[in-house]
Amino acid sequence: MHRIHRRDALGQLIGLSIGLCPGLARSQSRYPTRPIRVIVPFAAGGVGDTVVRVLAPAMERSLGQKLIIESKPGASGNIGAQEVARATPDGYTLLVATANNFVINQFLMKVPFDPLSALPPIAKIAEIPLIFCSNPAIPVRDLAGFVEYARDHPGELNYGSPGKGSNNHLLVEKLKQLAAIELTHVPYRGAPQGAIAALANEVQLYPMGFAVVGGHLQAGKLTALAVTAAERLPMLPNVPTVIEAGFPSLVSSNWWTIAAPKGTPNSILNALDEAIIEAIGSSSVIAQYAGLGVQAPKQTRAQFVASLEAEADGWAEVIRRGRITLE
Repeated sequence: MHRIHRRDALGQLIGLSIGLCPGLARSQSRYPTRPIRVIVPFAAGGVGDTVVRVLAPAMERSLGQKLIIESKPGASGNIGAQEVARATPDGYTLLVATANNFVINQFLMKVPFDPLSALPPIAKIAEIPLIFCSNPAIPVRDLAGFVEYARDHPGELNYGSPGKGSNNHLLVEKLKQLAAIELTHVPYRGAPQGAIAALANEVQLYPMGFAVVGGHLQAGKLTALAVTAAERLPMLPNVPTVIEAGFPSLVSSNWWTIAAPKGTPNSILNALDEAIIEAIGSSSVIAQYAGLGVQAPKQTRAQFVASLEAEADGWAEVIRRGRITLE
């Protein structure tokens, strides 16, 4: 089982790689001089793909080069991640990654590399709080009510997710453990398919971001029970948080980061970090993020890396207690 090595990761963030790569050192002052390949290890049209395409125009203006975005799905994000981990550490092959790549997959499958050591994060680019949704046919209007309903109907209710081992999947498993309720997991091939199932009442609970379910909530086709943010969301001011529902440990988000191969010079990481921060602060990105229910991250690179070990330990416990596998 792989473990996150904070010392290695923090060393990557502050260490000087120039001496190890003299050819790269000579080119750093004029980086980038050609388009940058950005790999999303999930299907095109998903959340990570959408977020990086929102950021791309502003980053391109800052860097003076195009971002070539490619989808490389498979093995819960491991195929694309491994391709980037093996790439030349010159800043021209990057990864758009999520919690699965860094803090979940290592506990569910054999990952052939230590994710944080092999792929040091450059910056967190987005946080997407989830919304616990149910079909209006279920006579509940908040998460506490759903828990009581589930206790009265043990084993009769299903919940959906965009795939086994996803943050969405594990979040409901954690709710099950905390509330001592029985729900059956129904994984789908993506977020839209799960939303369709929730609309048809094939699943009675579905945690997903606003970009996927917002329209259905506004149309009254789904019911928002709680949001996993620490504060209520501006677009759903009447929906309580999981803290208000009595489950503060469910505060969570589907976060995304841009990472680079180990050995990428610090000057290049810093240039990319600056471009990302500038892009996130641009008026066009702020507006698009708001429409998608995406929150701009507030952590520094070092704070983000330091938080990953605790997050990994938390999900490892959920997986262990739930005896969760990908079989």
